[in-house]
Amino acid sequence: MIPPQAGRLLGTGSKRRWTVVCGPEKTWVYGALRVCDGKEVTRCAASRNSKGYIARLSDIEADNPTGDLFIITDNLSSHSSLETRTPLEEHPRIHHVFIPTGACWLNLQEGWWRLFRRDALAGQSFANPKEIEQATRVATAQLNLRAKPWVWGRPPKTPRHRRRLFCYRL
Repeated sequence: MIPPQAGRLLGTGSKRRWTVVCGPEKTWVYGALRVCDGKEVTRCAASRNSKGYIARLSDIEADNPTGDLFIITDNLSSHSSLETRTPLEEHPRIHHVFIPTGACWLNLQEGWWRLFRRDALAGQSFANPKEIEQATRVATAQLNLRAKPWVWGRPPKTPRHRRRLFCYRL
């Protein structure tokens, strides 16, 4: 793991698409999770392409003004296209780390998407993309208020668990 003073570790999960109920319009929700404090940056876009990815990277950079940024991302073509690599040459503090194909569970961003879908989208129906953008902003703000650092692994078992285990084995 990279020490906090060396840079920030950001997980950028795969984009999730939600179709709008009343028409052919679609919207994509982009997100980036800062694992050191659990804060998220989200952005909605009409399509999934390099322009949207570059806009998300500029949002991430604006949200993290100092230090190196390590972007953990999947192998989507818009993440490594020439259109994406060219602007990144002007931003040497942004470093891409690609997740191996078929290993999306390595990205802590995926757990955040589960919370986001529950808070922003569960039981909702949206009339247009603007309502999805509004729900995204509200859910992101609410989740950021109660954000905690994301860590790998399970919490340690309580002493009560050991006591119960000891009693069952007697």
